[in-house]
Amino acid sequence: MATPSVRRNSNANQQGKSIPLTTRRVAAWAAELALVVTSGLVPYSIGTYLNSKGDVNRVPLNPILVQTERAIARPLALPVNYGVRNVAWPTNFLWTLSLLIPLTLSGWQLYLLAKTGSTLPKKWLGIKVVTANGMPPGFGPILVREGIGRWAVPMSVAYLLWRYSFLFPNLSAFMSLAGIVLLLEGTGFPWQQDRRALHDRLAGTFTVDAHKPFTPLSVKDAKRGQSSWTEGDEEAAIASVVITPEESNQIPNLLRWIQQQNPNQTLLGVAIASLGALFVTLVGTQIYIHSLQNHGGTGQRNSEQFLALVKQLNPGSTATVEERRSAISAMATLNDSQAAQYLADLLVSETNPVLIDTIQQALVGIGPEALPPLKRINQVLVSELDGSNRSQSPEVRQRQIYANQRAINKVLSAYHGKLEDVDLSNAQLSPSGSGDSTFRLILDKADLWGIKFRGANLSFGTFRGSRFRGLGEDGRWDTYDDSVSDLNQVRMTQANLSEANLSRVSMIRADLSRAILNKANLSNARLSGANLSSTQLLGADLRNAVLQNASLTGADLGDAKLNEADMYAARLGRVIAVGTQLSFANLVKTDWQGSDLSGAYLDRANLSDANLSATRLTGAVLNSANLENANLRNADLSLADLRGANLNGADFQGAILSPNKQDPTDQFVQTPSLGTKSAAVDGVDFTQVKNLDPKQIAYICTQGGIHPRCP
Repeated sequence: MATPSVRRNSNANQQGKSIPLTTRRVAAWAAELALVVTSGLVPYSIGTYLNSKGDVNRVPLNPILVQTERAIARPLALPVNYGVRNVAWPTNFLWTLSLLIPLTLSGWQLYLLAKTGSTLPKKWLGIKVVTANGMPPGFGPILVREGIGRWAVPMSVAYLLWRYSFLFPNLSAFMSLAGIVLLLEGTGFPWQQDRRALHDRLAGTFTVDAHKPFTPLSVKDAKRGQSSWTEGDEEAAIASVVITPEESNQIPNLLRWIQQQNPNQTLLGVAIASLGALFVTLVGTQIYIHSLQNHGGTGQRNSEQFLALVKQLNPGSTATVEERRSAISAMATLNDSQAAQYLADLLVSETNPVLIDTIQQALVGIGPEALPPLKRINQVLVSELDGSNRSQSPEVRQRQIYANQRAINKVLSAYHGKLEDVDLSNAQLSPSGSGDSTFRLILDKADLWGIKFRGANLSFGTFRGSRFRGLGEDGRWDTYDDSVSDLNQVRMTQANLSEANLSRVSMIRADLSRAILNKANLSNARLSGANLSSTQLLGADLRNAVLQNASLTGADLGDAKLNEADMYAARLGRVIAVGTQLSFANLVKTDWQGSDLSGAYLDRANLSDANLSATRLTGAVLNSANLENANLRNADLSLADLRGANLNGADFQGAILSPNKQDPTDQFVQTPSLGTKSAAVDGVDFTQVKNLDPKQIAYICTQGGIHPRCP
């Protein structure tokens, strides 16, 4: 039987001798990793580019991608995005490929490694992975080698060092730490004597130079961790894989050890251990039975007290008002689940204002546990008020709803900051009556994070300075466990949310028309399809917010920050956006007709296919903006900075390019300082612009613009 060997030409042999094996191992691993990363990065980058285009249909993000994003977000302490996200359909396909292709390529590399001992990078660099008998490893050892030794153990070590140190939650620090640990593990840790990598030790494999002939290691050498191959004859190679009986007898035998001990002492020890286990079991059982009896006794006493109080509060009772008040207050102290439900029902049937107030205070005393029955009663009352079958007059129902709403308001006010996961979905907390029954939800400067307000009606409420997002258990912002309220499809018409913290809150299809959101923090909020018509957003922070297909008609965006916001196909007609920051924003297919964008910052914004007809863009900064196929008919672009902008296909019919002499009485817009007038269009290519008239072309040519008719 011939000695296993790998033949290479003289050049390859010379290359293998000149470059150390450790260096080639690291280079092969880096090449394998680069192939996998590149295979995902290329389709992801193309998908991101296509997503910025305006002429592509939008579809919901693939659920596989959504779940993958959430699975990655939690361990890496990244913020989790909830709600529907619409992307271009090619982007959806390409991003899915960016997930599937790396997985497929990784599986292919593992297959090659298991069957041949080399991936393509390893083969190029003359490296081979073999077992102790010189054969390819097979799937079992390779899964242990790559899955556990190469990735699971080093990444776990790096993660624990990062997670429980001052580096958390800095993601760059984790990536750097992971790279260092992976590199040290891959090179076999320099302080080890034989420099054999951990993943090879765990899998029982050896990484060898494929350019050199070798004979297998003996089993004893393998146990000692030797990684160098020595030449020998065929008999030595065969003997090296034979396990002798002496070696097998070295394995300790527990049964033989027990038999060699004193049998009497062994039996005594077993008896004592058994009696101890029996004693512990008996004592534990008695303690458990005693606790059940105490709990049952307490529950029975509470039930008896509850029934006695109910009897005292029945309509036919002869108890005085003071006695009834005492009974209501006593019921709030009972540890009985029936108490909150009974008081919520009693609240809407009571007519005495003094007792109504007492019941509300009792519900506050019960705490957040009172909110579920109050919500149930709220929905029943509203449905009866709106329905055709009415057992009570509208005035009576409105009074009952008012009492119920006030109770909910009081509980929310008393326990704000402790209401996470409270469900008030579809609750009616807006005015439903008039006069004395007019209710207004007041939760100023309240901690409302984690509450589910989905579909609730909170119109006309005041939430000035309130926080709808809070820190999670890790005490850090922008991590996976941030407590965020659910405001999807909520109605907050004419609500006051000035300076409220709505960062990262999902408000998809919410109705915020005519609401006040001045200086509110809406960064990274999701407002797709939301109604923000005539909303005040003066100085609001909407950076990186998602406003796809949202309606902001007539809104006031003065000095608002919308940098990098995604406003695809948003409706912004007659918007006031003086000085608004829209740098790098996605404004594809947005409709700004008749809006005032004087002095707005639109540098590098994507305005392709946008409707900017009849807009006021005096002094707007449009450096390097994409205005491809934009409608700029009758727009006022006087003193706007268009340097570097893409104007291909833009419609300039009637657009004002040359600034008129400013009227001293016009103080609405002050002429910004942009240097000389020629800087506005200097070097801008107007070749593909549509509907330019001779006056516009003359101005472009005299100010340094580019057009075929320029001399």
